[in-house]
Amino acid sequence: MCKDCGCSLTDHHHHHGHEDHHHHSHAHHHETLHANPQLNDPKTISVITKILDKNDQEAIHNRAHFDDHSVLAINMMSSPGSGKTALLEKMADIASFKFGVIEGDLETSRDADRIRAKGIPAYQIQTGSACHLDAFMVHRALHELPIADLEVCFIENVGNLVCPASYDVGAHLNIVLVSVPEGEDKIEKYPVMFRTADLILITKCDLLPHFDFNISSAKEAARKLKPSADILEISTKDDESILKVIRWIEFKKSMRN
Repeated sequence: MCKDCGCSLTDHHHHHGHEDHHHHSHAHHHETLHANPQLNDPKTISVITKILDKNDQEAIHNRAHFDDHSVLAINMMSSPGSGKTALLEKMADIASFKFGVIEGDLETSRDADRIRAKGIPAYQIQTGSACHLDAFMVHRALHELPIADLEVCFIENVGNLVCPASYDVGAHLNIVLVSVPEGEDKIEKYPVMFRTADLILITKCDLLPHFDFNISSAKEAARKLKPSADILEISTKDDESILKVIRWIEFKKSMRN
C-alpha cells in the first residue's frame, strides 16, 4: 500500500502540497479511520486532513486548467486488469474526439507505450510505492501533454479499488470499471469507489458465458450505492458497446460547451 494516504501513514508526503467530488475524499477518510483504529490518533488525523486539503486545492487548480482549454477531464479507476488501457486503445480506433492520456502505474511505461502506439499523446507517471494518483502528480503531467490540441483528457489511475477514490485529481467525471472475471461482489465490497462513479462500466462482457457473473445483481448493487450513475455493459470485441461509451462522453462534453 502507499505511503501517502491513511492506509499506510509515514512521513513521506513530499509530493502533496473540489468541488463536486470533495465530499468523497473525506467520506473515504472517515471510513478508513474507523476501519483502522491505529489511525484514530488526533495527530494522525490532522496530518491526513492536511494532505487531503492540499490535494483538493491543487485539484481545483487542475480543473481550472482543463476548463481554460475546454478539455473534459475523466478519471478512470478500477482494479488492475479490468480493461482501462484496452478501452482507451479501442477508443483511439473509433472515437472522433481528440484525446490524450495521463497514465498511472507503480512501475514501467507499458500502458503509455500502448497508447502512444495508437498515435495518442500519453504521459506515464510512475508512482513508485503510491497506490493512487494525486492532484500534484496530475498537475505535472498536464504540462507534458498538448492540452491545447485536446478535447478530452483521460487520467488512467493506478489499478486499485480503494485509495484512488480518496483523491480528487482535478477531473470533471469519474468512470469506474469492474470486469466480469472479477465478479459482481466487488461492487458491494468496495462501495466507496463506486459511490464516486458518474459512469460504471461492466467490462469483458464477451466472457459472460464462462463466468458466474450476474449482470442484474451487479446493476442493482451499483444503483443502491450511486442511483445517479450510468451503467454500460461493454466488450472491446464489440465496437457498438464501445460506441456507447464514446456517445456518453460526447454528451457530457457537449453539456460543458
